[in-house]
Formats: sequence, C-alpha cells, structure tokens
Amino acid sequence: MTEEIQFYLSEAEESMQKALQHTNSELLKIRAGKASPAMVEDLRVDYYGTPTPISQVANITVPDARTLMIKPWEKQMVAEVGKAIKNSDLNLNPLVEADGVRLNIPPLTEERRRDLVKQAKNETEGGKIAIRNIRKDVNDSLRKLQKEGTSEDAVRDAEAKVQKITDSYIVKIDELLSKKEAEIMTV
Repeated sequence: MTEEIQFYLSEAEESMQKALQHTNSELLKIRAGKASPAMVEDLRVDYYGTPTPISQVANITVPDARTLMIKPWEKQMVAEVGKAIKNSDLNLNPLVEADGVRLNIPPLTEERRRDLVKQAKNETEGGKIAIRNIRKDVNDSLRKLQKEGTSEDAVRDAEAKVQKITDSYIVKIDELLSKKEAEIMTV
C-alpha cells in the first residue's frame, strides 16, 4: 500500500476520533437530572468586559447529586456568575450566596426525560453524519489517487478499510447513545 493511501487512512481515523470526542462532549452537556460541572463550565460570564467561560473564573464542585456549587475566585464575580446562569437556557434558578452560587438541579419529569433522549439522538446523529462525511471525503481523495496512477485494487482495498473504520466509529457512537439513554431514563 502506498504512503499516500496510508496517509488518507490515518487521516480518516484521526478525524473520526475527533468527531466521536465532539459527540461525547455534546452528550455530556445534556443533563440527566444529576449535577455535572459540564452543564455550566462553558457558560460565558462578563469578566472585565470579556466574555469568559465560567470554568476560567471559578471552581465548580458537586457537593451532592442534585447540587452544583460555583465559587468564583474573585468576590465581585459572584453576581456576574448568577446573572449568566439566569440568562442561559439551562432553566435553573441560581441561589446567589456571599461567596458563591448554588444551583439545585430539580428531578426530571418523564416527558422531559423523553425530550432529553430525543436531544441525545439528534447529537449522535450529527456525529454519525460527520463520520460519513469524512468517509466520503477520504474516498474521493482515494479516487483522485487512482486517476493519478495508483492501482485500482489498492484503492478498492483502501476504500474497504475506510468502510471498516467508519463502521467501528458508528458502533462507538451508538454505544455512547445507549449509555446516555440509560443514564437519562434512570430515575
């Protein structure tokens, strides 16, 4: 197998790994009724005129399964953090205290659990689409190599390997979805 084909195969593997990691990080943001720092760490607060992620201005801890505690490193940021959470799409009511912000995560209703499962399915479908697009791009590149003189058998073998890689990453995304679905539906 030529170096060019090997390059495209490793490029496909690397890109698909990134798509899998992105899908996983998006699934972590979907709250399953349990407190998780990932829910708020990307929220932006106004830090001296600059929108900054909460994780860069505060410690985020989970004292128990239904509570998040956010303690900014600077006292004047407590109100800003509370305002950022209130204005976000989390639908949570922050309790602003003297030295931090407490978030109580309410238990999920059955209907809300179903909505979250749909949201998780949409995220994983986006990941699968990204992986299929990577497969398409790599196969197009391999066909260009064939036009430039690489043997048809080598290109066909490489396309089969790309398909195997694609299938394995689709299975991994399905596993992520089934874990998230079980996590969401567990009361």
